[in-house]
Amino acid sequence: MHRSESGLQTDEALAQGIQQGCIPNLALLVERHYSPLKGYLYRMTNGNLLLSEDMAQETFLRALRNIHQYQYPRPFKAWLYAIATNLVRQHFERADTRHTITASEMDWHNLSDDDPLPETQLVTNEETQRVIQTLAKLPLHQREVILLRYYEEMPLAQIAESLKIPEGTVKSRLSIVLRRLRELMEESA
Repeated sequence: MHRSESGLQTDEALAQGIQQGCIPNLALLVERHYSPLKGYLYRMTNGNLLLSEDMAQETFLRALRNIHQYQYPRPFKAWLYAIATNLVRQHFERADTRHTITASEMDWHNLSDDDPLPETQLVTNEETQRVIQTLAKLPLHQREVILLRYYEEMPLAQIAESLKIPEGTVKSRLSIVLRRLRELMEESA
């Protein structure tokens, strides 16, 4: 059994347990990954809270249905996010659009922080709104790279594995998207 430095079972060990019939391990993986995964999907769907929640649930359902395809020692998180990313891609392909969500369509109540000062919270929410609106202008393949790297803090190798692209392509996309994001942020300032 594989354990992390903190003594907890690793995601990979839990996934192997599920493959061997220990379905309760799924609850531990959901507990660890649901909120960050939903946040990733929220940003990937341009701030659509209901869609991101549905997609997070569907991601775990697909992971359970296809757990036999998970191969140790592949990082479980990379495998899970690959499923989520594919769901987003399928959604936008079906919609056949790259619809940009307007500020009035965004669900901002989920983005507040715990700062007790209203003026500080207003500035933070305005900055968050601006970043999310700017991200929404990017094509999906650029958005997914930046979100996995900077919001999910995935190493480049895991991003490459999740997206099934070479690591060099990840680096290239990051460079391009950071430059484009900077340009878009300056335009909206």
